[in-house]
Amino acid sequence: MEPQIVYYPRPEYIETDTGNKVSRKSVICGSQNIILGGKTIIQTDCVIRGDLRRTGVGHAVVVAIGRYCLLSRGSIIRPPYKTYKGMFSYYPMKIGDHVTIGEGSIVEAATIGSFVHIGKNCVIGRFAIIKDCCRIEDNTVIPPNTVVPSFSIYEGSPGVCVDELPECVQDLYESQTKDFYTKFQPSN
Repeated sequence: MEPQIVYYPRPEYIETDTGNKVSRKSVICGSQNIILGGKTIIQTDCVIRGDLRRTGVGHAVVVAIGRYCLLSRGSIIRPPYKTYKGMFSYYPMKIGDHVTIGEGSIVEAATIGSFVHIGKNCVIGRFAIIKDCCRIEDNTVIPPNTVVPSFSIYEGSPGVCVDELPECVQDLYESQTKDFYTKFQPSN
């Protein structure tokens, strides 16, 4: 009698020791240049480009992502770039805590503060700075070098301020991201 071989399917998500949940179907380039703060979820078909960094010696953090962040399906995170004194160069990107980036959004910002919600199919232009406690509505295009002030809601193409958020939004977004993380079940 031959021994029976049992195959167990690989889980779709890898869970790190800091609680990050990363889909095996995401594309993470240059992982040595990416820092995940912990309890961050990177869903299927996300692309994070940590390989796009300044040339030269030394180890450089290219993309830093805070705690309790959600990168939804198909979102693309790549560092901003520019030509300065004839030299083409990439610059680091920092994403704060409790940030949600919606499905299909493309982010090339310099900084995204904490407690920020970016909707579906948004484009965040190069070197944009999104301050803490903001909401970017679905299908919004934030032009390069735009500074989005705290407690603002941006919408449209190009994105303009259409309203303000209440001061309690920090508690609301923190609660939402922690709740999403706790209840997250990968779909196969």
